[in-house]
Amino acid sequence: MTSDEIIAFFKAKETQNVCGRFNNNQLKTYSPTPKRKKLSFISAVGLACLSLFSFGTAQAQNTSKTSDSSDKNNSKVLQESQESNITVEGTVTDGELPLPGVNIVLQGTTVGTSSDFDGNFTFPQKLKKGDILVFSYLGMKSQKLVINDKNSASSVALQVMMEGDTCIIMGKVATKEVYKSKRN
Repeated sequence: MTSDEIIAFFKAKETQNVCGRFNNNQLKTYSPTPKRKKLSFISAVGLACLSLFSFGTAQAQNTSKTSDSSDKNNSKVLQESQESNITVEGTVTDGELPLPGVNIVLQGTTVGTSSDFDGNFTFPQKLKKGDILVFSYLGMKSQKLVINDKNSASSVALQVMMEGDTCIIMGKVATKEVYKSKRN
């Protein structure tokens, strides 16, 4: 018998309980031969529609020329906005040691960062005057820091000190009996 005939013989429902002898060349792991999947009618129609709809005309974007006077006004506004943007970086400590993993978030948004192993941080977004940064750490009171304009300084160095929060842990461990191993 060939390999395909042996596979077909054992797949038949009538031959679930088979007893017999096999030759040495027949004693191997048999796996069914993979059948090639034919492209179904629905997938062929879908593929044809997809290929037909992909043909479209590409249109270029129109570029407009700006006058020199508007460029001068834009550069003045850009310089004023860059002067008002402040990069905030600093170190968070508890008074003596740096605190790693302090969360620093811009109040009212989800923009934020956390301090590294040495307590250093750099805020990922430029801030403007009046923005409030919230510093929070587990077991410490959250600190709020209002950003003030530093007379054309593009970087502000901060030394934030976190204060410990009073924390009372109450609870009781209740057991019915002393633990015994179930193996013995």
